Amino acid sequence: MKPRIDYRQFGQEALQAMLALEKYLSGCGFDHKFMHLLKLRASQINGCAYCIDMHSIDARAAGETEQRLYALDAWRETPFYDDRERAALGWIEAVTRVSQGHVPDRGLRRGAAALQREGAG
Repeated sequence: MKPRIDYRQFGQEALQAMLALEKYLSGCGFDHKFMHLLKLRASQINGCAYCIDMHSIDARAAGETEQRLYALDAWRETPFYDDRERAALGWIEAVTRVSQGHVPDRGLRRGAAALQREGAG
């Protein structure tokens, strides 16, 4: 699958910042399978086929099940995600859609609590 833009043609500062964030996340104690699931959900919302493909491959490689991947877009309606995952999925959706409003306080608190339990302090 071909990316829509070649990000290497542009200033590297933003890319370096994203890579630094990725490095932090990979070493902060979060479950890698869980992180791929969150990235995949944000990519679904953004409608980025390249990223959906990449994150679904990464999630499978980390041990995510096909059933949970296929049902991710309807996570509220399925029994496949626990309360912590549901809180984090709600938070990732609110943050990804921040331009449509704001991150509600309740969602922020639930997401922060879920992520703190995961290991990022």
